[in-house]
Amino acid sequence: MDGTVRMDKFLWSVRLFKTRALAAEACEKGHVTVQDTACKPSRQVREGDVISVRKMPVVYRYRVLGLTGNRLPAARVPEFIADETPAAELEKLDMARMASFGLRDRGTGRPTKKDRRELDDFFSGMD
Repeated sequence: MDGTVRMDKFLWSVRLFKTRALAAEACEKGHVTVQDTACKPSRQVREGDVISVRKMPVVYRYRVLGLTGNRLPAARVPEFIADETPAAELEKLDMARMASFGLRDRGTGRPTKKDRRELDDFFSGMD
């Protein structure tokens, strides 16, 4: 590469966003920062930059190790970015998963009458 790549293209190529349009939208909304400064989709990325991407509830931090404008296979992504997300941020994901205890597993179908009665009993006992 010539030393720089557009931010939206880079975020898409290292698989942080599913499409380049989503990467550009995140930049425009201020969810992407470089060295703690908001950036536009057209900002040039350089090696050594620290990129922060806010995907609620976590703010991920990545250091740019190399540049690419082409979409990479997932196995090659660590050659181009290093994950520097603090452990405290990743704990937020665990808390969010634990908070969703009331959600049913995918594929279990709709709750039965018995399930509904158990839920009613559980919530009436909280009063």
